[in-house]
Amino acid sequence: SNLAPLGTMFAQILVSALAFNGPAPMARSASRSAVNMGFESELGVQPPLGFLDPLGLLKDADQTRFDSLRSIEIKHGRVAQLAVLGHIVTSAGVRLPGDLATGLPFASVPAGLAALDVVPTSGLLQIIAFCGFLEFAIMKSVPGTGNEFPGDFRNGYLDFGWDTFTDAQKMQKRAVELNNGRAAQMGILGLMVHEKIDGNPYIINSLLGAPVPFNQ
Repeated sequence: SNLAPLGTMFAQILVSALAFNGPAPMARSASRSAVNMGFESELGVQPPLGFLDPLGLLKDADQTRFDSLRSIEIKHGRVAQLAVLGHIVTSAGVRLPGDLATGLPFASVPAGLAALDVVPTSGLLQIIAFCGFLEFAIMKSVPGTGNEFPGDFRNGYLDFGWDTFTDAQKMQKRAVELNNGRAAQMGILGLMVHEKIDGNPYIINSLLGAPVPFNQ
């Protein structure tokens, strides 16, 4: 059954993601200098790595620079979580009904990077155009609409009960999303690399004695 590998892979990714969740971070201090800010108490600074900036992106950075990088990180994390989920679902054999293009049913499109070899150029251009539309028209923060933090794209329209949470609950949920996004970025990168190396992106499943018949 295709459901068995789906369950195994989902559990594997879920455990990996949860392993990155730590205690809620300290709220940011309002007394830091705008010229020489420290970000050691920002959201996401937690064990075991603590504050990590090996490329020096935050050297001499102000709060505006930090918020811009944080917004980018959150966006990438959200995309990566969707990518991991999509990889797992399609690897389990789940497909949309009908055709992706004339003479190309969804059922014949392989999972992972191999899909790029069969999707028509027009299809790839549509995907890029749709992503661009989301980036410039939807997934952005509109000033004056009550957004509370970098990556908050509610813009006065969406809420889903966010305003019912306490400040501590909000910080914890933001930390969960941030760290799951970090785990997903590493996860999708690992899946792509192993797919290109030996065609076996779910190598951990193989090591555990439950190999996934990827694109077979």
